[in-house]
Parts: sequence; C-alpha cells; structure tokens
Amino acid sequence: MPSEQTMAPVSDAAKGPPVAERQRRRWPAELNVLAGLIIIALIFEALGWIFQGQSFLINPARLQIVILQVSIVGIIAVGVTQVVITGGIDLSSGSVVGASAMIAMSFAQASTYARAVYPSLTDMPVIVPIAVGLACGLVGGLINGMIIAYTKIPPFIATLGMMVSARGLANWYTKGQPTSFPTEAYTGIGSGVRPVIIFVCIAILFQILLRYTLYGKRTYAIGSNEYAARVSGINVEHHLVLVYAIAGLLSAVAAIVVSSRNLTAQAGMGFGYELDAIAMAVIGAPPRRRHHRLGQIGVDQHHDPVAPLPADAVGVPADHDRSEDARAVDL
Repeated sequence: MPSEQTMAPVSDAAKGPPVAERQRRRWPAELNVLAGLIIIALIFEALGWIFQGQSFLINPARLQIVILQVSIVGIIAVGVTQVVITGGIDLSSGSVVGASAMIAMSFAQASTYARAVYPSLTDMPVIVPIAVGLACGLVGGLINGMIIAYTKIPPFIATLGMMVSARGLANWYTKGQPTSFPTEAYTGIGSGVRPVIIFVCIAILFQILLRYTLYGKRTYAIGSNEYAARVSGINVEHHLVLVYAIAGLLSAVAAIVVSSRNLTAQAGMGFGYELDAIAMAVIGAPPRRRHHRLGQIGVDQHHDPVAPLPADAVGVPADHDRSEDARAVDL
C-alpha cells in the first residue's frame, strides 16, 4: 500500500511557474528596446507634422545625417561593447577621438596650406596620417589596458584619467588651434556613404570574432567570472590589455573618418562620444542576452564562483599546464 508521502498531491511550487509566466520569460529583452525605439520614433513623427508640417522620419537629408552620425559613433561602440562585456568601462573614447584626429590631420595637410603644422611633411601619402592616427589610438588603449590589468585600478578611474589626458593632449598639440586643409586622398575616406560601409564591415568582423573565435569566448568568460577564467588558464591581464587596445584602435578609426569628413580636426572633436558609445553598447547588448551567450560557452552566472570554466570552452586543451598565476591561486 503506498505511503501517505507517495500519495501526497504535488504542490503548486513543484509544478513550476504558470504557462503565462514562462511565456513572459521567453520574451527577448531586445524586443522591449525595439518597441521603445518605435514608440519614440512615432512620437517625433507626430511632433514633426504638428510643429513643422512635415515628416520627421521620411526625410532623406535628415536620415542621411542621422545614419552617418550613428555610423561614426557605432565604430566606437563596437570597441566599447567589448570592454563592457569584460565588466569594464571606457570613458576615454571621445577624448581619444579628439587627440587622434588632431595628430592624424597634422600629417594629412596639403602643401597649399601656408600654416601647416609640419610644413616639411605636407602632401604625405594617405597611409601616413592613417597609420599615425591609428597608432595614437592604439597607444591610448594600451595605456588604459595596462593600468587596469596590472595595477588593478578600477576601469572607471583609469579611463577617466585617460579622458582628461587625451583631451589635454589634443589642446596642447596645436595650442588649441584647429588643423585643416587635408589632401584629397585623405578627404575621400569619409566622403559619401563610406563611413557607413566602414562601420558595417567593422561590426560584421567583430560579430564573427566575438561569437566564433577564442577571443570572443575568453572575453565573455572574463566578464562572467574573472576568477574562474584565471583558474581555467586564461591570461586575464594579457586579454584585458588586448580588449582595451582594440577599443582605442577603433576610436582612432572613428577619428580618421570624422576628421576626413569634416575636412578639419579640432581639440573638442569627439566630445560626448563616449556616452553615446556606452549607451549603444548597453542597448545593443542587454545583460540578459549577454548571460544567455555566456551560458552557450559553459559559463553559468549562478555557478559556484570558485568552479573553473570548462577548458574546451575557453580554448585551453585539457592537458594544458596552468599558468603561474593559475598555480598561485589558493583553492
């Protein structure tokens, strides 16, 4: 005869949440963001007809300006997104844009300009200002990464210092004077729809890298649980430096594009871009979606914090010897 314990009815808690609640949980967070954007667009569309007597959205000139501006900030946001995934933040991207634009433009000036920053270095091949600008952004990113990774200074503080330093460098470089009159080859970088093409290519490239390569898996692993990533054999410091270096490099790409499009570079260029880029990164990669992707590579957000990641999830062979840092961890 079955016992009373066996015959006891199953409680509501054991049955799990109701069907309606489970369906609500499946509603992607991205759809909430999309719905909010659509509502905002409709509100501005109505305001455009009420106060201006014309459409706010179906306006080719306005749409072109918006798309081009979003493309430039989007290039920065691709790098900032990777920083945010690791659990950090980059407040220096806008200032790095200003410094990189000023330095790159000084090597892109035409000989027809009598007050060139370097009169003997005018009419340089377009690859020269591009390389110089990218090097400037790369150095800024490397400095951020090394300070954060090796001194353990919080990313907010470290990148805040870089934000002030890079903006000061941009003002000091030409004593606050703008640099203008680039060569035609340099001007062509940001002409037409090329900024959009550059942004789309960069976005596709890093989407592939983050989703299908060890670089992306290790980036997500560090952001999920840095301790577990370290125990699993990931060189956390090296990878953080790499992530911040890429963020600085992409800020320099945006600097080259925006300066070539505006035909000038000013010390205040890129002001506020860092906030726009952070907003794009947060809206484009909500925490729930990020946690879902972490689960795909074997990282459980609610897992024991001292449990190491699966070795194959982060690209470390099963018989791979742990690094010295991993050996030093007191389990």
